[in-house]
Amino acid sequence: MKKEYDFSKGVKGKYSERFQKGSQNKMKIYFAHGKESSPWGSKIKRLAGIAESLGCAFESVDYTDLRDSADLRVERLVNILKGETGRFILVGSSMGGYVSLVASGKVETQAMFLLAPALYMGDDYQHQNYPHKTQHIEIVHGWSDDIIPPENSIRFAKGADCTLHLISGDHVLHSSIETVEVLFEEFLKKVLAG
Repeated sequence: MKKEYDFSKGVKGKYSERFQKGSQNKMKIYFAHGKESSPWGSKIKRLAGIAESLGCAFESVDYTDLRDSADLRVERLVNILKGETGRFILVGSSMGGYVSLVASGKVETQAMFLLAPALYMGDDYQHQNYPHKTQHIEIVHGWSDDIIPPENSIRFAKGADCTLHLISGDHVLHSSIETVEVLFEEFLKKVLAG
């Protein structure tokens, strides 16, 4: 049985956060949600529960006021991360995957976990090349995604020589959330052990 987490508390300014006592010394995970979602949707809550069970602090940045601007979201995330003094991981879904990947070219992150990232999507996204400063990247993408073609993740993963998990599921991956949870937990354990 999955444990439910209540992350509705702690909204501050333009980002929401959820920290455990003593989280200053823990690995922190920054989650970037997609265009049509919110900072504490069901997928984020489930991943946050896994992160907390492994002793990580978890923060979900709120981009709901920037629904259509991926690159302003990148700017917001980079500004938040510039003040970060500890180690952190970036996790992003759809547009949030793009935001995390582009931000990773401007800051030092331990690793990235991207869910159906909005890569190579044309004019609405300023960046079409993705330099990054981490070697530990994992991508999860659904074969039946009709919003972001899985071929875009294949293209990036091939060029970046990173791990790509192509799984059954559509863009939101809700039908495969248990698989996403297993992959995320394995990813976190590898990063935390390194």
